[in-house]
Amino acid sequence: MPRIGIDLGGTKIEIAAFDRNGHELLRRRVATPQGDYSATLASVAALVAGAETELGAQASIGVGMPGAESRVTGLIKNANSTCLIGQPLRRDLEALLHREVRLANDANCFALSEAVDGAAAGAEVVFGVILGTGCGAGVVVRGQVLTGANAIAGEWGHNPLPWPNDDERPGPACYCGKHGCIETWLSGPGLARDLFEHSGRRLRADEIAGLGDSDCQAALERYEDRLARGLAQVINVLDPDVIVLGGGLSNISRLYENVPRLWGHHVFSDQVSTRLLPPVHGDSGGVRGAAWLWGTV
Repeated sequence: MPRIGIDLGGTKIEIAAFDRNGHELLRRRVATPQGDYSATLASVAALVAGAETELGAQASIGVGMPGAESRVTGLIKNANSTCLIGQPLRRDLEALLHREVRLANDANCFALSEAVDGAAAGAEVVFGVILGTGCGAGVVVRGQVLTGANAIAGEWGHNPLPWPNDDERPGPACYCGKHGCIETWLSGPGLARDLFEHSGRRLRADEIAGLGDSDCQAALERYEDRLARGLAQVINVLDPDVIVLGGGLSNISRLYENVPRLWGHHVFSDQVSTRLLPPVHGDSGGVRGAAWLWGTV
């Protein structure tokens, strides 16, 4: 049976099908209907129907989505795609698709993909970080996604930036209602805001990374220091073998040398063996990990 993975994002819905050996059979994407839950469900159902028609077979379905499924109510919580919040997404998809659907946080899917046959293949404990519009993360232990008692394992983005400097207190306001969350510092918008506050220049994160002038270099150095502190806290608690970066900011190649050089100042150990690696599968990680919710290759 082929395996279908769906990455249900805020701007696009992507579907891909794989055989049992992990070979990609097809891939499609459509724009996410903005703020329309019913239309989002219909888009997912149409993508599955089209894919299975092309495959000539019914497939298992795994879905990666922003947020998490409440263990108490079964409703979606903590999603930055707010039309999903409070909705019985799994139940509604299963009713439309007439089969069991496996659901996981998109960062968990990314981490699983890289742990199965990506940058962290063979590692026992993997922390997969998404640095993009927001900051998410997932944990994989011995090839299995760690969900947690509250379905929030890996939600490092809504913890405060550790070891803050005086000028980092109380920190920027976060949509979660608190100040100084890691997401407000280490997301793409967080990097752009930091540059603007220090120089008055408005640039996107990718533009900052591509320029070599003093303002952008200083912003990247501040970013690296904050990322090192944030990941050092993760190492102190989880002690992963590998940390894999994903999302748009994972394309900044200097992070992989500079951040491990800095995080040793904060890790409670005489040596840091954790490896910081770029993703192998890039933007494909979400759909691949969603497909592997039905078992690894």
